[in-house]
Amino acid sequence: MAPYESDDTAGVARDEDLRSGRRKAARYAVPVAVVGVAAVTIGLVPALADSGDPDLPRITAQQLINKIAKSDVQQLSGTVKISTDLGLPDLGGLESGLVSGAAKGSGDGSSADPQAKLTELVSGMHTLRVAADGPEKQKLSLLEQGSEYSVIHDGKDVWGYDSKSNEVHHSTAADSGKDHRAEPPATPKDFADEALKSVDDTTSVTVDGTEQVAGRDAYKLLVKPRQSGTTVGAISIAVDAKTGMPLKFTLTPKSGGAAVVDAGFTQVSFAKPDASAFRFTPPKGAKVTEDERQPKERRHAPASGGDFAEGLGGGTVLGKGWTSVATFDTGAKGGMPSGSKAGDLGGFLGSLGDHVSGKFGKGTVFSTRLVNALMTDDGKVYVGAVTKDALVKAANTAK
Repeated sequence: MAPYESDDTAGVARDEDLRSGRRKAARYAVPVAVVGVAAVTIGLVPALADSGDPDLPRITAQQLINKIAKSDVQQLSGTVKISTDLGLPDLGGLESGLVSGAAKGSGDGSSADPQAKLTELVSGMHTLRVAADGPEKQKLSLLEQGSEYSVIHDGKDVWGYDSKSNEVHHSTAADSGKDHRAEPPATPKDFADEALKSVDDTTSVTVDGTEQVAGRDAYKLLVKPRQSGTTVGAISIAVDAKTGMPLKFTLTPKSGGAAVVDAGFTQVSFAKPDASAFRFTPPKGAKVTEDERQPKERRHAPASGGDFAEGLGGGTVLGKGWTSVATFDTGAKGGMPSGSKAGDLGGFLGSLGDHVSGKFGKGTVFSTRLVNALMTDDGKVYVGAVTKDALVKAANTAK
């Protein structure tokens, strides 16, 4: 499937229709893993299918974005495979435990709490079953070996059930009638909605041919940063040709190799699911935890650098687009713990990072294939989907 370099024509075709389309597309946001604000220059040249791919009508990137924006799929059921590879060191599963533990720290301690359980999606391969019947009824099940975890939204009730521990988490939706998607993003639509939220000239968007996903014909939307200094290589979104719903989302790093995030339907139906799919009664003997937190106290996954910084303590965002860096002050002076006070853990954590220095002073950079973080010795943290050099530059500028 050859790419179509349609953004070359953008300079001569930025008419009122394009500006209008950009305003429509501005309702979308970047992938949660990308700390920053994504933006695009939309290509106008239509793309055709290559040999062997679905033969679909010509479409421009602008038209395809509009198709996604207008998509209004109310009923569906299907299976989603999601793979996340941030390139974290092999800690024997400890990395997942640390992420889950951090989420539980802001939750109520129940193993069935969605905001803690669904953080498992940030690493490894997972299989999900999803179903929806309008804004009042949704269900997401995380299939595990010998067990299953489900989040069910039915009217004003939101249930989380962990069959392994036989625990139930119950909360009340103050905004009944609105969609209650999984947190963090779990389906291709979740990721795509975030990937297309902000639109400016820091990114190009083109149509990259067609393909079949879960037996359905789809167009491929290709999103690529224009800025240097970002770790993001490209985002590919397969869009259902009939409904406009994203069926597959793939984010690849600039360094190459396997995708950082690859989420796609392996089976999907747009028929009305059976009503029984959304009914839930706590099993006999299950431990039920009632969520006493107010809806505004329940944390959601950050969608942008600003959200990320706010969630980590009211920080700020430096720069724009794909090279945005969120920064906040931990108040912990002295940087990474060292010596007898740190023990083996301090030495282990220090071995994972690269020591850097600049106008800001000294610090340690912790890297993944996508998101990097700089912790300075004066307690400040800089985080972004940017290179180590870009983090040091941001810290120097902020000094």
